Amino acid sequence: MTETIDPPERDLLPELDGVPAAAHVLEGLDHEAVRALLAHISDLDSGPGSSISPSLTSPDAQELFRTLLELRMLGKFGIDEILTKINVLREEFELTREHSPIEHVNSRLKSPRSILEKVVRRGVTPSREDIRQYIHDIAGVRITCAFATDVYQLAEILTGQPDIRVVEVKDYIADPKPNGYQSLHLIVEVPVFLSQRTEHTLVEVQIRTIAMDFWASLEHKIYYKYDREVPQHLLDELRDAARVASELDERMARLRDEVNGLALTEDPRDTDGPAPRGT
Repeated sequence: MTETIDPPERDLLPELDGVPAAAHVLEGLDHEAVRALLAHISDLDSGPGSSISPSLTSPDAQELFRTLLELRMLGKFGIDEILTKINVLREEFELTREHSPIEHVNSRLKSPRSILEKVVRRGVTPSREDIRQYIHDIAGVRITCAFATDVYQLAEILTGQPDIRVVEVKDYIADPKPNGYQSLHLIVEVPVFLSQRTEHTLVEVQIRTIAMDFWASLEHKIYYKYDREVPQHLLDELRDAARVASELDERMARLRDEVNGLALTEDPRDTDGPAPRGT
């Protein structure tokens, strides 16, 4: 299990080509605090607990920077809560069931810069309340399963816990994106218990099969290499590969079901090991 800090995701955040480009995007917002922060873009890559640069003199900019760090901190705590739940489920499955639906788990936390870039792109008012209301993917957890049925089973178990509130569901397995992307996306709210208050924090949970995850990883690399201007023949190949990945998921599920069916009908005495050789 790993925790990583994501770069801006290509399907969510545009690349800002330096401060001048960012300032141009911000013309419509006309918010001096955001301008000041983008003018100190290096400050935005600082980790939690970092001090505010003395050159960041605007009180509004300083307050917004504190807000970004606080929201990121809450996002990390939200990830911790989800990972704890997943670890408990995984250990239970391994002890009590023949098959665990959880293959791999990783997490990602947007940097302050990435959060701010999405605020700019969405035209969201750069306030604590609006960022929390409209930016739902500051914290993310991705779970990889062997089969599509595992995806839905795990989602049902996880969201059935009493302290998890489901905010939004996007089922790209039942209804893939035009480019072929498949995954189950959940926005869930979890309580984070601080020293003096409880904060309800949003976490994006993506659940997909191994084949879907492999496809998504390759697609991301292709879009990054071509700076989003992917040749049409590669887009067509990606869509076809997504179809093949889906067929592979279905085929492997049928094989699993057949093996499980044989296991139920076999005589246990025939499964103790190979027959003894004759002498």
